[in-house]
Amino acid sequence: MPQLRISDAASLLGVSDDTVRRWIDQGRLPATRSGTGRMAVEGRDLAELAQELAGEEDGALRTSARNQLRGIVTKVTRDTVMAQVELQAGPFRVVSLMSAEAVDELGLEPGVLAIASIKATQVVIALPPGR
Repeated sequence: MPQLRISDAASLLGVSDDTVRRWIDQGRLPATRSGTGRMAVEGRDLAELAQELAGEEDGALRTSARNQLRGIVTKVTRDTVMAQVELQAGPFRVVSLMSAEAVDELGLEPGVLAIASIKATQVVIALPPGR
């Protein structure tokens, strides 16, 4: 089972290293010391916590689209018919093309909190380099 450093776990959950350490101290996330003395968490334990945190998220949409990313609108580029909306969801940039009418109806502009729902028949999953 893969073990992850505190900083990697924090990055994957979108929280600070201190938050992960606090969860470890509270017993919410099990951790062990590696051979070098660094704290590490099991990948399986981190996955369970990630699912738990996703279930706690307020404002989640009730939809058939299971891939939802909460973020902040960073840019809206529009013409008279269509618009491109950019959303920053943690370290991920999501770009959506939609009608200018939809942008107006939703009040989308930089600084607005929004949820990107992604429904696709194909999702490619890859391992990062060196893993």
